[in-house]
Amino acid sequence: MWDLEKEDNFVLSLDGSHGYDTNDTVSCVAYCPSKGVLTGGTNSGCVAMWKLSPGARNTSREDQWKLQPPSTLDGVVTQLMWGTSKALLAVNALEDVYILSEQVMSSHFQDQTSVIQTGPCMLSIDVFSNGSHQDLKTDIQVKAAYVTKDNIAISNGKKLVVYEFTVDKSLIKAAGTFNIESLLMCVHGQNVYTVDQGKVQVRNFQGTVKQLLSFTELEGEPNCLDICNEYLVIGSTNGVIKVFDLSRREAKQHCNPKNVADIIQGFGSIVSAKANCNGTKVSIIHRKSDDSPDPKLYIWDIELDTINYFNFETGFGEQDEFMAMNLDDETNDAERGKAEAARDIAGRYPVAHFWDAQEVKLIVCQTLVLPNMEESEEPDKRKRGLPVPRAALGDDSIMIVSLFTTPESGILMQDSFSMSSTHSALMGVEVPYYYFVRKSEDSGTDSQVDMMADRSHSATPGQAKMVSRRTMRDFVGLENSDKNARDAMMNFSYYLTIGNMDEAFKSIKLIKSESVWENMAKMCVKTRRLDVATVCLGNMGHARGAKALRESMHEPELDARVAALAIQLSLFEDAERLLRNCKRYDLLNEFYQATGQWPKALEIAEMYDRIHLRTTYYNYAKHLESNGDTKAAVPNFEKSDTHRFEVPRMLFEDPQQLENYIMRNKDKALRKWWAQYSESTGEMDTALQFYEAAQDYLSLVRVYCYCGNFEKAAEICNETGDRAACYHLGRQFENNEGIKEAIHFFTRAQAYGNAIRLCKDHGMEDQLMNLALLSNPVDMMEAARYYEEKPGCQDRAVMLYHKAGNFSKALELAFSTRQFGALQLISEDLDDKTDPELLQRCADFFMENGQYEKAVDLLAIGKKYWDALNLCMQQHVAMSEDLAERLTMPKGVSENENEERVKILEGIAEVCMQQRHYHLATKKYTQAGNRMKGMKALLKSGDTEKIVFFAGVSRQKEIYVMAANYLQSLDWRKDPEIMKNIIGFYTKGRALELLAGFYDACAQVEIDEYQNYDKALGALNEAYKCMSKAKMKNQSMQEERLANIKHRLNLIKKFVTARRTYDEDHDEAIKQCQVLLEEPQLDTAVRMGDVYGFIIEDFARREKWKATYACMEDMRSRIPTVNMAYYVNMRTIEAVHRALDIPLGRGVGAEKMNGIRMSPDDGDGEEVEEDVVDEYGD
Repeated sequence: MWDLEKEDNFVLSLDGSHGYDTNDTVSCVAYCPSKGVLTGGTNSGCVAMWKLSPGARNTSREDQWKLQPPSTLDGVVTQLMWGTSKALLAVNALEDVYILSEQVMSSHFQDQTSVIQTGPCMLSIDVFSNGSHQDLKTDIQVKAAYVTKDNIAISNGKKLVVYEFTVDKSLIKAAGTFNIESLLMCVHGQNVYTVDQGKVQVRNFQGTVKQLLSFTELEGEPNCLDICNEYLVIGSTNGVIKVFDLSRREAKQHCNPKNVADIIQGFGSIVSAKANCNGTKVSIIHRKSDDSPDPKLYIWDIELDTINYFNFETGFGEQDEFMAMNLDDETNDAERGKAEAARDIAGRYPVAHFWDAQEVKLIVCQTLVLPNMEESEEPDKRKRGLPVPRAALGDDSIMIVSLFTTPESGILMQDSFSMSSTHSALMGVEVPYYYFVRKSEDSGTDSQVDMMADRSHSATPGQAKMVSRRTMRDFVGLENSDKNARDAMMNFSYYLTIGNMDEAFKSIKLIKSESVWENMAKMCVKTRRLDVATVCLGNMGHARGAKALRESMHEPELDARVAALAIQLSLFEDAERLLRNCKRYDLLNEFYQATGQWPKALEIAEMYDRIHLRTTYYNYAKHLESNGDTKAAVPNFEKSDTHRFEVPRMLFEDPQQLENYIMRNKDKALRKWWAQYSESTGEMDTALQFYEAAQDYLSLVRVYCYCGNFEKAAEICNETGDRAACYHLGRQFENNEGIKEAIHFFTRAQAYGNAIRLCKDHGMEDQLMNLALLSNPVDMMEAARYYEEKPGCQDRAVMLYHKAGNFSKALELAFSTRQFGALQLISEDLDDKTDPELLQRCADFFMENGQYEKAVDLLAIGKKYWDALNLCMQQHVAMSEDLAERLTMPKGVSENENEERVKILEGIAEVCMQQRHYHLATKKYTQAGNRMKGMKALLKSGDTEKIVFFAGVSRQKEIYVMAANYLQSLDWRKDPEIMKNIIGFYTKGRALELLAGFYDACAQVEIDEYQNYDKALGALNEAYKCMSKAKMKNQSMQEERLANIKHRLNLIKKFVTARRTYDEDHDEAIKQCQVLLEEPQLDTAVRMGDVYGFIIEDFARREKWKATYACMEDMRSRIPTVNMAYYVNMRTIEAVHRALDIPLGRGVGAEKMNGIRMSPDDGDGEEVEEDVVDEYGD
């Protein structure tokens, strides 16, 4: 077989089992996709079948195909072909062609009597009321069977035969036979109910029709029948259900018909419909319109005329599906238990259902896994809050589910369990038993299916009983009790299911049997009702179980707590399933270990519980050791990483085996152990060999020293440098007066204290100093005290005190011995933890020697901030940023400390200002909260970018104004960004009068440099607006400035208007300019030269040369020092002089021509003046 989807292949074989010969070989195959059945023909005439179990995903691919019993024919099978009806298989056997038809073995149970088909014409009959069993061979091939306490009816679809029991049930005899057209039949009393021509016929045993139960064309034809006690249920093809009362002589309609097709969405057809024992409820199984199974079991409440359902896809009834989608952390244990129980059965659909013959509320269903149930559904189910079907996780077993129909709570699940592999189908229920059809002895299939040929042979009657019964969970121990006890237990189960604990315990208060309480405790495992379990354990006297249950209450998962109960009740399968469900693999691992399932425990630890993997291996090894299997225990001790101790302990009584193990093992710890063992037995050579293999140099040196071989010990120490070995050898040399060698090996062992001790004792002062510098502070201090007492060695004492961190002692000794060089070295390592008096003495020392920077540093460390600042001011010590931070006093808690800190910060800033560190001064002023001084310091730095930034973050009016004033001192005319900042800062600082002055300056710049009167007009307008909004203290001055600006605005506006009018009416524009020239104080707003220049250009453009020259002369007279070329284009000046034949020099300068001043009384000048007047006159 080749799996294309998973790219896998496997082999299906006959294996000589299930009735197949070992020499059988498959010669041809055929596959039916709709049934999932693969058929193969063999050389011996057998037809083999493998049926695919789609839900089994945790098993191998081979195991998912289950081999069926063979159908044996004559000849060699050469060809197979499935028919279009899906129930027929054509077989070519060379000489013969066979048509095999699929027939499900018929079975029926009622009134403590069962009938099961065991062959084409064989029936097995069991009467449970008296324990009798009989086999019946029929004259027709059985395709349907029905049994009552008095009769048996069989049919092949064409003929119906009725048998009856004798009074003592010992004999069966024929009672009648007649022809029919359908396999649908029921028996009640002396009547047989069959379907013929779309009607239900009521006949006697001889076939005489006694009554007709009709269905209209709209209602459809009957397609299912069932009788329970006195009530007949008939379902039609169009979804109409009718219930008849059979308690009278004729069948009477019990209630109005119900059309379920109008209520069930996607209705296809009714598979079966059955009524309960009192005719108040009808259960319905149906297939959808697409022929797929409906996972819902519908219950029609006849009295209320309502239809409810139980959804096997989710495991909840209609009333609980909302709860299933809203489970959260606050859900109580009862509801969570209900959800977990629902998860056990979810992902299935019902195939059969049976009402109890006495209990009106109890119905039992047989369910199968929904087709195409895939693991990919799991995430979608979790998102929707529905329980994840265990069927989607590989559970393909047939589940039996019992339900209670309740008036208040709808349909609730009472119990569920997997049908045993020895059973093929559920055939009925009567409290306190379930009744099942058993598989034949050689059958390993899930259903009893017989493929019968048209030329079949008679089978040998089977003598084994084909039915078995299982006691209901709630009735274990009550099988032989009276009806009152059974009713009490049934009421207990019912009230427990609906959650009414008070009524539940009232129901069983008279039951004293310990086995009954134990059974109820086991029932609590299914229902997950630990509160009920506690009561049950108490009545059982199960102290250990009660203790275990109480201790399990700290577990967060409900299933883990229920599993603890299941273990105490020996329900190991349930405990295993519950622990897997809640993914408590640590507890599952412990469970497997406790039950001796070590392979499973190791598998769980490897895959899911790796934190306990080594512990599991250790426990397994201890288990093997206790069983005497030391050989198997060794590798498990190694996997648990405890073999270094456990294996020698375990094998200690067998030295040879232990030595072999250690010789095979390269582990150093084991070799060291063996070396120690050998040393303890006096085998020094062996001990040295294994110590060396284990690289245990200390032990090697110790043994060599014990043997007196100091040279070899010294060689090992020098080669390896092992500190422990060197120390041990050093002690040995010390004991043997080898002082130099002892000091050497103490030094290699870094045991400087011992080496220093020997040097002191033997006067080795030079070597002592070197060792002290290498040692720890304690040894340094010890050596320093030694040098301090030795005359002439105080410098070494100071150095060692310094290295050891005892600065106060080092400074004190340095001062007393006048070691100024050492003082400088020590001062570099002083910090705020040093004695203030010592810091002051050092600072005084440096001031006396002119080292003011170091003195300032020490004063800062000693928190003598004012002294340090005064020293900086007096001795001009350079103020760095680092020094400024050290001189900054930390923030205090009290107000006085904060005030002192501000003063110190301002003092630092003043020093910085004195030394022109303006940025640092700004920082300190800002830290002191004096932003004004900070801004002033920053202004002195001239750093425009930081000035702008500082003004932006300070957000103070005065600082904004200061920044704007500074920016005005820059070349703001060429940098639009500076101009923008000036305007912004004046605006934010609300200095409108200054802003007005800036706009005034802008207007003047536009006039003086660019002659752009339009922009100047706009700037003056802004200036006027700002000035009008300003609030000056001198009101008269403000009004005077406003009047001045307004006057200038009017003059500029007139000139701008004249220039704009020129394109439309140049004469009018010239007249306006001439009028403008007569305005007083014109130069305050409009440059007179610009007005003259405009007129001159116009005259020249119209070639009025005399008028042009006269205007130029007038301009020179009114502006004596004018530079004509500044206002009039040079080409225009040249053109005028050329037209009037006047030398060019006369009109270019101010009354100069070739550098000679001309007299204002010149005659030519007068003529020109007259001409000009005449021209204006025109």
